[in-house]
Amino acid sequence: MLDEILGVAVFDINGLPREYFVTPDNQSTSWVQIVFQALGLKSLLMSSLKLDSFQHISIHLDEQTAVVIRTKSAYVALLIKGPRHFPSDTAADRFGQWVRQFEQNTLRHHPRFKAA
Repeated sequence: MLDEILGVAVFDINGLPREYFVTPDNQSTSWVQIVFQALGLKSLLMSSLKLDSFQHISIHLDEQTAVVIRTKSAYVALLIKGPRHFPSDTAADRFGQWVRQFEQNTLRHHPRFKAA
């Protein structure tokens, strides 16, 4: 799965960016701005509509998909190669669990990822 990830951004619980990681396949962090805007829109919609549940956001870009998962203390956004569609809620839940268990320290020490 790590080979499919082109970039990672970690946002605090308020939706503010904290940390970015890029890969040799994609040095750009421009997609992070789109995720930041989506998190702002999500906050507005959730407060306006009195919603209290948030599982994930998928943002389909030209050749990638940004998937944002809420963890206990942050939002983790992954930029993934190609279109990413979850065939079922179960598949989306499994992916979300993988991201929630993902250690950010892994990125700091993994040769494929570089802090931006």
